[in-house]
Amino acid sequence: MTETVGTSTAVIRGVVPVGELADFFDRSFSTLAEVTSSQDVETTGPAFALYNGQPGESADLEVGFPTAHPVEPAGGVEVGALPAGRAARLVHHGSYDELASSWEQLGRWVDDHGLRPAHTFWEVYTTEPSPEMDPADLRTELIWPVTD
Repeated sequence: MTETVGTSTAVIRGVVPVGELADFFDRSFSTLAEVTSSQDVETTGPAFALYNGQPGESADLEVGFPTAHPVEPAGGVEVGALPAGRAARLVHHGSYDELASSWEQLGRWVDDHGLRPAHTFWEVYTTEPSPEMDPADLRTELIWPVTD
């Protein structure tokens, strides 16, 4: 369990078929880097993806970075926010392909503790991926806001 701190973010939003998520992430993070750099907006943490509901055939999400101050909307980049509040947290070790099982584990923990999960939840990509790295070295924080 953790307390999240609300923070301003620079994001790109989309409703994306699950099979196209990797391309969406790649395009979005490239655009976000260009826009925040051109506006001298400091990113204050690692990349994240905030999901609006459980993905099915598609995912309703926003990807971005926390920022020191709001970005000026440009090139598809918008102002967003990560919410403050109580949340269940789990650190996933390994490939992104295995994230679903960690989300299931976190969901069971939430249920076992009699908590109600929020509609939105997010992943924080604490390890920046690279083509030559071992996927087992990836670390992703799973954050799911909850209430009693």
